[in-house]
Amino acid sequence: MASTSYSDKQPVSDVEKERTHLCDEFATITGTDSAVAQCYLAENDWEMQRALNSFFEADMERVFAEDLEDDTNPTPKKQKTEEQPPATCIDLTRDSPASSCNSAKEDEKKLSLISWNVDGLDTDNLGERARGLCSYLVLYTPDVVFLQELIPPYVQYLKKRAVSYLIVEAGGDDGYFTGMMLRKSRVKFLESEIVTYPTTQMMRNLLVAQVTFKGHKLCLMTSHLESCKGHAEERMKQLRVVMQRMKDAPDDVTVLFGGDTNLRDTEVVKVGLPSGVCDVWEKLGKQEHCRYTWDTKANSNKTVPFVSRCRFDRVYLRPATKEGVPQLAPDHMALVGLEKLDCGRYTSDHWGIYCSFTVG
Repeated sequence: MASTSYSDKQPVSDVEKERTHLCDEFATITGTDSAVAQCYLAENDWEMQRALNSFFEADMERVFAEDLEDDTNPTPKKQKTEEQPPATCIDLTRDSPASSCNSAKEDEKKLSLISWNVDGLDTDNLGERARGLCSYLVLYTPDVVFLQELIPPYVQYLKKRAVSYLIVEAGGDDGYFTGMMLRKSRVKFLESEIVTYPTTQMMRNLLVAQVTFKGHKLCLMTSHLESCKGHAEERMKQLRVVMQRMKDAPDDVTVLFGGDTNLRDTEVVKVGLPSGVCDVWEKLGKQEHCRYTWDTKANSNKTVPFVSRCRFDRVYLRPATKEGVPQLAPDHMALVGLEKLDCGRYTSDHWGIYCSFTVG
């Protein structure tokens, strides 16, 4: 029996009207024109998400190809996993001898992490913004990095430019996804898994990695929960999955979750946090200077006709409870990415979260 295509189901006039609408929407999202929109949509059977993925991947391959070509002869100037980087890689995150010495003295027993939605779907100045991320990795040398809104070319860039980190991905060759970066000299990767959200409409999931840090067992989790106010119910369902996983972890394992949750405080109240799980920002006294991670009043990367200040990005901790197992305790939090780059934009439309934890 022959399959029925999209166009077979509608009168020609309706098909033309719908395709014109799709072209207009595609052009608006990508900043192109109707001719480009028609080309990408036609090549992808008029499926918007596939067409957008194809466009962004092609654009990003061009952006990063140019960037990597420039880096081949640099002028002197200041899970899927990849164990061994290519010989031609330049490590932008390698510690200097001085910083390595300071880290050994000051941070030997501390775990540090950054959680950041890097907005990889915004291709404007993305090469420079990816280098901006690497500069923050050099500055803070986090042991663990949780990233959201990654796209394949961005990950390939990080693999070539941040070779002191092992990268674990929750995505394939299409769309956008989350990932983790684990500092090879401090964090030992054991295994990872991707937990699906059955009813997501935005390709969201939970990335979980089992690691050890200084001999301590850690379960690391990151996710990008469903976006927009209208998807609160789905977002709360996803939060329940996260909290159940944190609650069910073995009692000799410390669990850390970080990501772009898109949560409103009222939603967290409805779901509730399990006993033993804390919101790190609240645990550290609800410091005002690091409350808002999505702040259109201060961050100009997105042009919106309103001011929105939200604490979308959050870090949750469930310390190990087994007697005799050292506990992880938060001792510092700050926002990162607050400085504009040379291009006049920020590393992302979100601020990143930097946290450090003592082990004792």
